[in-house]
Amino acid sequence: MITDIDFYPGLHKALGELKLEQATPVQAATIPAALAGKDLLVSAQTGSGKTFAFLVPMIQRLCTEQAEKDAGTLALVLVPTRELARQVAKQCEALIASTPLHVALITGGESFKFHDALLRKNPEIVVATTGRLVELLDKGMADLKKLKMLVLDEADRMLDMGFSEDVLRIASDCNTARQTLMFSATLGHTGLDHIGSALLREPEVIDLTPEAEGEPDIEHRILLVDDRKHKEKLLAWLLDNIPFQRALVFTNTRDNADRLGGLIRYHKHNAGVLHGEKEHSIRKNLIDQFAHGKMRVLVASDVAARGLDIRDVDLVINFDMPRRGDDYLHRVGRTGRAGSHGIAVSLISPQEWDLMISIQRYLKLQFERMFVRELAGSFHGPKKMKSSGKTAGKKKKKTDKGVEAKKKKPTAKKKAAPRKPGTAPLTGNETVKRKTTGLKPD
Repeated sequence: MITDIDFYPGLHKALGELKLEQATPVQAATIPAALAGKDLLVSAQTGSGKTFAFLVPMIQRLCTEQAEKDAGTLALVLVPTRELARQVAKQCEALIASTPLHVALITGGESFKFHDALLRKNPEIVVATTGRLVELLDKGMADLKKLKMLVLDEADRMLDMGFSEDVLRIASDCNTARQTLMFSATLGHTGLDHIGSALLREPEVIDLTPEAEGEPDIEHRILLVDDRKHKEKLLAWLLDNIPFQRALVFTNTRDNADRLGGLIRYHKHNAGVLHGEKEHSIRKNLIDQFAHGKMRVLVASDVAARGLDIRDVDLVINFDMPRRGDDYLHRVGRTGRAGSHGIAVSLISPQEWDLMISIQRYLKLQFERMFVRELAGSFHGPKKMKSSGKTAGKKKKKTDKGVEAKKKKPTAKKKAAPRKPGTAPLTGNETVKRKTTGLKPD
C-alpha cells in the first residue's frame, strides 16, 4: 500500500489478502502523518478509503508499541450511526485477523449486560456510537483513561445529529495525552471549529474534498414533475429504463420511504426500506442483502445518506429534494466512487424548484435536465425567473398615499335622536332593550 512503511507482519498479511496494494489519496496523505503522532483534521468524502486511512495507522501503532497486559481500551472510533459503526468494526476485524488485537462494537440495540461483558474482555479497539458509550461511561462500565488514539469519523454528521455534547463528554473521560484524528466531509461545517479546538492540539489539516482532488464521475440530472403521482410514475420509469447494479432512492420522511418501498415492489423490483424506526437487526439484514446483491433497490431516509460504504451503487434517485446542499452531496456520494461512473437523478416539483436552484448554486453544480416523452408533464419551470434562476414573485403595485387617503373617507357618525323633556339619560344597553321590546322609560 505504502512501500516505505514497514508494517507489522500480521497487518502486512491482511493488507495483502485484501489486495490493498495502492493507496488512495486520503490514505497516502493520512497514514504517514498519523504514524508520526500528529493530531489530524481530514476532509474527505465517503468512499475515498478514509476508514483504512485511520485503521491502518491505529493497528500499526497498537501492534508495535508496548502496552501493559489487559490495559483496556487503547483506541476508540466514534461514529454517528449504527450502520457505519458495524462497517468500521467489520473492516477492523479483517485487518486485525492475524494480530493479537481485538475489537468491540458498542451501539444501541444491545443490552448493557452484553456490552459490559464485551468491555470486561479488555478489547484494545472499540468502535461505538456516542449515545450508548456515554451511558456506559455514566454506569462506570467503560474506561478510557489509557486511550492512545481517538478517531471521530463523520464528525460533521455527528454535529448535525446533535451529538456534540456527547462527543465532548466522552473526550473528557479520555486520556489527555491521546492522539486525535477527526474526519469530516467538509471543513466549512458550522461548529466544526469549536469542537476541533476543544479536541485537537495543533492539528495538521488535510483537505481532500472534491474541489481539491477533482470531481467524482457523477452525472447530476433533474426531472421536472407536476405532482406526487407524476413523481411515482417517473420513479418507476427510471428503475425500468436506466441500467443499474444497485440503486438508492432517498426521501425526506419515513412515511414516504415505507410507501415507496411498496410501490417499487409492486413494479417488480426487489426493494428494501431503511430508516430510523427500523429495528437494528432488520436494518443490519437489509444492508447485508443490498451489499451482497440480493436486493437491488434500497429506499432510505437520510439515515443512510452517510457512512454506507457499498460498492457498485451506480444510481441515486432523490424522490424528495434534500433540504440542504450538504445533504445532497452526501446522498449522491454513494455513487461515482473510486473512479466508477454514477448517475444522480432528482425529481423536482414546482415547490422544489427554488430549493434545487439554491443547492445548484451552493455546490457550484450544473444539473442536466432530463425529459421522458411518454410521461411528459405540464411543469417546465417557472414562467418568470430572477437572475439567480429562482421563481420571480408578483410585484405589488405602488399606490399614491394621497389617493389612498381620499378613497378611505371617514364614516360620519349618526346623530342621536333628541330625548323628550324630563327623561333620564340612557345607556347603550337600555337603548337596545327599549328598541327591541317597546318598553317606555319610567
